[in-house]
Amino acid sequence: RIVTVHPRTYNEARTIGEHFRDGVPVIMNVSDMDDADAKRLIDFAAGLTFGLRGTIEKVTNRVFLLSPPNVNVAAEDKERIASGGFFNQS
Repeated sequence: RIVTVHPRTYNEARTIGEHFRDGVPVIMNVSDMDDADAKRLIDFAAGLTFGLRGTIEKVTNRVFLLSPPNVNVAAEDKERIASGGFFNQS
């Protein structure tokens, strides 16, 4: 299971953190955010993944995949994420 989040403000960082902390990979699409808030949220996500020993990958210009340490996302799933195949899940 992968959760897709389309945050509009930095206040949605908590939701991202809770899913990730529960061991669920998160697709974070910041395309609806202004640049300053998007940067803050990406910085938060980078710290979150570092602190919990996960990974963060840039899928497209404004879409990121956060993977917990014990979860491997298959290459074909990453391709689907990049092409928009997972964006409708939540």
